[in-house]
Amino acid sequence: MNTFSLKVIATDKVFYDGKCTALIIPALDGEREILAHHENMVIATKEGEVRCRTDESSDWKKAVVGVGFVHIANNRVTMLVDTAERPEDIDAVRAKQAYERAVEQLRQKQSIQEYHMSRASLARAMARLKEAGKYEIR
Repeated sequence: MNTFSLKVIATDKVFYDGKCTALIIPALDGEREILAHHENMVIATKEGEVRCRTDESSDWKKAVVGVGFVHIANNRVTMLVDTAERPEDIDAVRAKQAYERAVEQLRQKQSIQEYHMSRASLARAMARLKEAGKYEIR
């Protein structure tokens, strides 16, 4: 079985550290899949869903991440992101409130820096809402 070492690091914690057979990340130009013995590179990532398979027979493990980058070298992958959380841990009510705050902030007149911060907040809230919706208990 071909595996590689994966470490996902958020600003507040090490989210995952272990072996992985496949990793799908939200790159700026679309999703990218990383397999064992991948070419060495650095990839910028955006907010979205990361999927990881720990062995050939297992299901995909998912996480919602913020912006960051992935460093691939010597069969080791390090993903540095601003936030990382499991979809089932997302509070849909709080995510909806964050979305509404970000939309309201974008309606107001802002500096360029504030505008980009509001856009980032909106993108993060939308990614969290999208994933939280998949795990709602009905």
